[in-house]
Amino acid sequence: MFFASDNWAGAHPEIAASLSHHATGFAAAYGTSDLDRAIEQRFNEIFEREVAVFFVGTGTAANSLALATINRPGGVSFCHREAHVIEDECGAPEFFTHGARLVPVDGPDGKMDPNVLVREIERFPADFVHHGQPMAVSITQATEIGTVYAPDEIDAIAAVCRSNGIPLHMDGARFANALVSLDISPADMTWKRGVDIMSFGATKNGCWCAEALVVFDPEKARDLPFIRKRAAQLFSKTRFISAQFEAYFADGLWLDLARHANVQAQKLKRCIEQSSKIRLAWQPQANEVFAVASRETADRLREKGCVFAPWNPPRSLPRPLEKEEVLMRLVTSFATTDEHVDRFADLAI
Repeated sequence: MFFASDNWAGAHPEIAASLSHHATGFAAAYGTSDLDRAIEQRFNEIFEREVAVFFVGTGTAANSLALATINRPGGVSFCHREAHVIEDECGAPEFFTHGARLVPVDGPDGKMDPNVLVREIERFPADFVHHGQPMAVSITQATEIGTVYAPDEIDAIAAVCRSNGIPLHMDGARFANALVSLDISPADMTWKRGVDIMSFGATKNGCWCAEALVVFDPEKARDLPFIRKRAAQLFSKTRFISAQFEAYFADGLWLDLARHANVQAQKLKRCIEQSSKIRLAWQPQANEVFAVASRETADRLREKGCVFAPWNPPRSLPRPLEKEEVLMRLVTSFATTDEHVDRFADLAI
């Protein structure tokens, strides 16, 4: 019962097969092969416009280089207080932007409140050199606590960005899970809503190592080849990232894998709702389920083979934890089976 993270799941067989298929022969290096060009075109089709695509090895690299691309002297980026970019990237965004700061923005359900965002941006007036200057807003889709920004919520944040002349970045580590949850197109969840640049994640959803930076106005990506190279993220055998994306996108596999993970999360949610020992912390909207249990119950689940991550309670937790309670994060993936969920349900009764 591996619910610790979707990063624990392996590669989907079709993606592994594509890697093997492209492992023979010769191909131009550093992102110039025919396969690389074909995948770049595939991104254009998926997003219904010409985009600039840059493959990188990790989500941390994607987020950090995205912010480095839109950096300004004394730059300040705004993100939710519990976003991955500020909580779990070991200062990489600050490092690759040469010291730009991340300012936390509060909001319920893991999503920043646009009104709070306005107030935070106002703390950095344009004519006051000592505070620095706003350079970006970053939202996580799906969020760190398994919720999803609705289209109108993205619209509201994008409007704040436009009124302040700063770009909007989307951390899409679980982009596919959010997409199938909302049942809208990639374009409708990104650039049509006002997103300027995004980190497109696939590793969590069945790939071995496939992440990309997508810039929706290629003219604004002129410096990115140099930023990526200097950050040691220009792979020589880029075709092996492209090979993963080739299988990932073929026949809608990426959406099927995300849909499966989300369905399993809903089954897990129903098991928890029926349990007398565990309670649901809030309603999941993608493939992350958060539950509250006593330490004793959590320890017993571990002893029986259930692998999950203990989690720091968000500040907006609807119901505070009791002294002996813990918050558990359970993440489903393309590899989660009905048997995994059923075994968990038997232990949680």
